[in-house]
Amino acid sequence: MKKFFLSLLCLGFVITSCNNDDDTVIEEEVVETPEEEVPVVVDIEVQNFFWQTLNLYYFWQGDVPDLADDRFDTQTAYEEYLTENSDPIDFLENKLLFSEDRFTFYNEDYTQLVNSSAGVSKSNGLQFGLGRITGTDDLFGFVEYIVKNSNASGQDIKRGDLFIGVDGQTLTVDNYIDLLFGDNDTYALNMAEIVEGGISASDRKVTLTKSEGLVEDPIHVSNVITSGDRKIGYLMYNQFVSGSEDAMNAVFADFIAQGVNDLVLDLRYNPGGRGSTAAVLSSLIKGTNTSDLLYKTVYNAKLQAEFGSSTENYFVNTTGAFDGNSDAPLNTLNLSTVYIIATESSASASELVMVGLAPYMNVVHIGGTTVGKNQGSVLFVDDPEGGNVYDAERVENINPNVQWGLQPIISQVENSAGFTDYVDGLVPDIELSEDVTNLGVLGNADEPLFARAIQEITGVSGKRNFDVLMPVNVVSSSKLYNPRNTVLLLNNSIPVSKIPVAEKK
Repeated sequence: MKKFFLSLLCLGFVITSCNNDDDTVIEEEVVETPEEEVPVVVDIEVQNFFWQTLNLYYFWQGDVPDLADDRFDTQTAYEEYLTENSDPIDFLENKLLFSEDRFTFYNEDYTQLVNSSAGVSKSNGLQFGLGRITGTDDLFGFVEYIVKNSNASGQDIKRGDLFIGVDGQTLTVDNYIDLLFGDNDTYALNMAEIVEGGISASDRKVTLTKSEGLVEDPIHVSNVITSGDRKIGYLMYNQFVSGSEDAMNAVFADFIAQGVNDLVLDLRYNPGGRGSTAAVLSSLIKGTNTSDLLYKTVYNAKLQAEFGSSTENYFVNTTGAFDGNSDAPLNTLNLSTVYIIATESSASASELVMVGLAPYMNVVHIGGTTVGKNQGSVLFVDDPEGGNVYDAERVENINPNVQWGLQPIISQVENSAGFTDYVDGLVPDIELSEDVTNLGVLGNADEPLFARAIQEITGVSGKRNFDVLMPVNVVSSSKLYNPRNTVLLLNNSIPVSKIPVAEKK
């Protein structure tokens, strides 16, 4: 894309003076000396990348007037429009995005988005939720879990620990993003504890340091417990990461070897990820009939006309041969009922598994109402010959002047029964919040949400009391604060050779 020059014109003067010593007005003629035009460079390459991508792929393209195909009559008019919008972020957010879009995101460095989808981040390994202290704008944090082999895993901090400040500053709704998610790589948490039914500061501090390239294993816990005559498999899966399918398959092989006849799938902290990985997990649970439709993706009118039936996504029978997977046959449990723990921190691909399985089996949802993300996205970069779709094998073709990554919503999903309306979240069959006073140990049979699932499986209530003394009531979390975590990543199967990105004429 070319660069433009805007002329800032400086006007001259005609100066008039009066001679007090003479009644005659003398008008002096002053020769105008116009100042040189000051060229201002306006670089519109990023704006062009945004507009071209959204005009073609954006799910709400037909609802945004400035993205209409007939918005500009000429290339000149188009370029003038881009030039008028000199701030790329303001242009994107205020001119191009639909008002109901909650989940489109972007980054000036596309590699940050690539790493995020692969479970690689700059992190100290502390995963936490944030709740509001009743009647105030103050927040408290509670540790959900610690990423293995992270900085936090070597510190004196564990699941269930509480904190109310960072570096001596009390956490509030106004400052928590800067304190916890800002540029400070090292910070000290001011810890807290439960005292007489409330949260009170303690003297303890825990210092944590973020490091680049932390890779989280999405399989956080897997085990098998016996309760009466039932063998119950438990899997906590925290992100749908492509390349984890072989490892999931091994977990299910172990379930089969141990005679598992019930499954509790824990997605309570899983904000989403790769749709193809969701298909593998769904098939491991339900079965591998590749004629059974798992979900369909619905695109804008232009893409839908091109795609036709290629928007259908079926159950699968192997792990696939991408991202290091071995294309191994799936070790499916062939269940008729599955128990899924999902909460207000569960989104996107997590919801897709629940919705996709529902027409084929009994899905018992335990926990809370989910986020409600029934939309899919793809990562785009400035690579017009590749249709702007990110391809790891085409990184040398990305415009060196535009390293932005744009991940817009390009589709909605619906299951085989045509159900798609869950923007308000999936409501649990058995509502049970996590309790700040008793979070329990993940994977243990007495952890409250897992224990409630076991009770539902066995039908034995016993004397267990599931009263919640202090529900978490999540305001945000280490995953949810950033919309790029709550993604349903489609399979980059857009037929870009059919629909190249082209400049306006």
